[in-house]
Amino acid sequence: MSEPLRVLIVDDEPLARAHVRSLLEARGDVVVLGECGDGTSAVARILAEAPDLVLLDVQMPELDGLEVVRRVGPERMPPTIFITAFDEHALEAFEVHAVDYVLKPVNRQRFARAIDHVIRQAGHPRDPAPLGEAVAALREPRAGSDRLAVRVGDRVLYLRVADFDWIEASGDTVRIHVGRQVYEHRATLTQLEQRLPRERFVRVHRSTIVNTDRITEFQPWFQGDWIIILADGTRVQSGKSYRARVRSLMEG
Repeated sequence: MSEPLRVLIVDDEPLARAHVRSLLEARGDVVVLGECGDGTSAVARILAEAPDLVLLDVQMPELDGLEVVRRVGPERMPPTIFITAFDEHALEAFEVHAVDYVLKPVNRQRFARAIDHVIRQAGHPRDPAPLGEAVAALREPRAGSDRLAVRVGDRVLYLRVADFDWIEASGDTVRIHVGRQVYEHRATLTQLEQRLPRERFVRVHRSTIVNTDRITEFQPWFQGDWIIILADGTRVQSGKSYRARVRSLMEG
């Protein structure tokens, strides 16, 4: 390439953006076009400025990386490297559909190889199909996905989904209750709901999902709602919009 690659960094974590920027600035064949801290601004900037490469965090609150691709359109989306903490089952979708990705925390050598690959491909016609197929595959419920990657400090833990007792919304994150441990995870409750096995996890309130294997009792509450008691004694109140789901649970 004669001109440096114009790169847009998209990640809602300022420290993560700073780390990626430092890795890019150490190179002479790329230039940082800018940074976006949310999906909405990323869509607008991609459409307006057409960067040569987008480094896109998958897990962001409100508008995640996959939704960014959907709104821009795979046919208009620039070459994209996903930055992700998804589990090993989800990564298979990237590999099968030939879309590059870098795992968090970002490794310098792996990151360099991904950038080198994009630079080698620069100037060649791009087929948007693999990107669209990968996004579609990751959006589908994955019954075989039995673990979730959760960041705890500088570590990434692979938690067994079957061990989750219940999950509650907490602003732009969720709180996953596993026994006495509580893990915060960067996702909305709706995003997490889409990833959990539907036969085991049921949303009973706009801010609560429960593992049906943990339910021990239903107690009537006001105006048709219920108090759901879990095996550890946790009491969860159902919501008006979810009464049908609770009734279905009670009926077996």
